[in-house]
Amino acid sequence: HVQLVESGGGSVQGGGSLRLSCALNGYTYVGYSMGWFRQVPGKDREGVAAIDSADRTAYADSVKGRFTISKDSAKNTLYLQMNGLKPEDTAMYHCAADHTLRTAIQALNGPYAYSYSGHGTQVTVSS
Repeated sequence: HVQLVESGGGSVQGGGSLRLSCALNGYTYVGYSMGWFRQVPGKDREGVAAIDSADRTAYADSVKGRFTISKDSAKNTLYLQMNGLKPEDTAMYHCAADHTLRTAIQALNGPYAYSYSGHGTQVTVSS
């Protein structure tokens, strides 16, 4: 049974930083693309960052240069380092995984295509 559990969210002032973590239980991410998407109530999911099995990465234009996605094979954990946070980054952040999304670009652009996702961790940025 695949389970993704996010942590690390919180409330910060604009310009601050947070690091989100996603523990992967029940499988290893070999062969999977993984990523983070965010959602605000009443709006569509937005792909934020993704990484594929070849360690290629992709980012939404809105977060390029500020967010960094990475994974630690030994710890079976996915991360999202978020720097220079802005109020418009406020959302519920979810990590997700899928073995049919072959590239980071596909994963980034398909936030509804993931087979597995976690319940999310809230990020709130005040101005």
